[in-house]
Amino acid sequence: MTGFDTVGLTRPASQLVTVFGGSGFLGRHVVRALAKRGYRIRVAVRRPDLAQFLQPLGRVGQIVGVQANLRNPASIVRAAEHADIVVNLVGILQESGSQSFQRLQAEGAGEVARAAAAVNAPMVHVSALGADEASPSAYARSKAIGEANVFAARPDAVVFRPSIVFGPGDSFFNRFAALARMLPVLPLAGAGARMQPVFVGDVAEAIARAVEGRLQGGRVYELGGPEILTLQQLVEYTLKVTMRSRVLLPLPAPAARLQARAMELADTLTLGLLPDTLKLTRDQVTLLQSDNVVSEAARAEGRTIEGIGIAPTAIEAVVPGYLWRFRKAGQFATGRGSPDMAATPDLMAADPMGEGSQHHPGNASGPAVGQLAAGAGPAPGVRWGKRQ
Repeated sequence: MTGFDTVGLTRPASQLVTVFGGSGFLGRHVVRALAKRGYRIRVAVRRPDLAQFLQPLGRVGQIVGVQANLRNPASIVRAAEHADIVVNLVGILQESGSQSFQRLQAEGAGEVARAAAAVNAPMVHVSALGADEASPSAYARSKAIGEANVFAARPDAVVFRPSIVFGPGDSFFNRFAALARMLPVLPLAGAGARMQPVFVGDVAEAIARAVEGRLQGGRVYELGGPEILTLQQLVEYTLKVTMRSRVLLPLPAPAARLQARAMELADTLTLGLLPDTLKLTRDQVTLLQSDNVVSEAARAEGRTIEGIGIAPTAIEAVVPGYLWRFRKAGQFATGRGSPDMAATPDLMAADPMGEGSQHHPGNASGPAVGQLAAGAGPAPGVRWGKRQ
């Protein structure tokens, strides 16, 4: 049982989906995927005025922002009122002031689930790989408690645990590319930790399919990309794409915690004005001591991105398209002289007019002249007519 009304879902335009956290990095992709399917979308965020950029993703009136704060249960109830489906994407990477892991990711998730249950709306909840109530990381513990609270209120909920999510505007590849632009040496906490980056568009597609009722409820799905790489390998790839040479300095756990403590102190002394690129917390260091990959149990049971019928996108297909801005010459950087550019491109044929070549002057578009105009074949050296 999924808990989803499959009869009603055959008419998306009649369904209202409330998306908590819909203006974030993942949220904007989820809203786009749902809008394309025709759903009416209510984006529940703390600052609705900052979510207006989502409206062009749908038809006039299809996407509407409303105010909601997971620290305010009454606002959650109002945002979920009359909703046919509820999606919760709210999550933070580090605590700040009243924005704590426990309040947002543990208690807040439960509040959203109870509001969904009150209006009998199925729920889709996004957690994270590594969620574990016994974890030494406060982040991972809060994610696990949040999942438990969601299932307590909505046993038929669909829960996703993605690995590191990448895509334009992400806080992973963009962060290390920015650090490489500023620093000659990149200290790495947890350099050997294995990760399975997953494309944000694939995660959004999985969530949209859950909203459609195509996934079995009451289960936890683990989402990872096609490759498992260590943190150091991912940073090396970032340097390769941005055409920068930097020294990578893997840090043992004690040194990494010391670095994180220094960054936390610097953030406090600057009243929170330390750039996000430089921020590092001891809890994040703790997280990096464990792998962040899809479990074998999830693979065996088909609770993966491939198991729900989505071919995962490789980082090579997406990341270079948005990291070029970190190159010294930007989009005009060619990498001449690098080993990758020294080899003959695959599309270059040995014989310019031979088999495998893409050079076909006889097939050029435009007005023809001479013999080409008469249909007698291409005229040597003639491709375009002249204006009389």
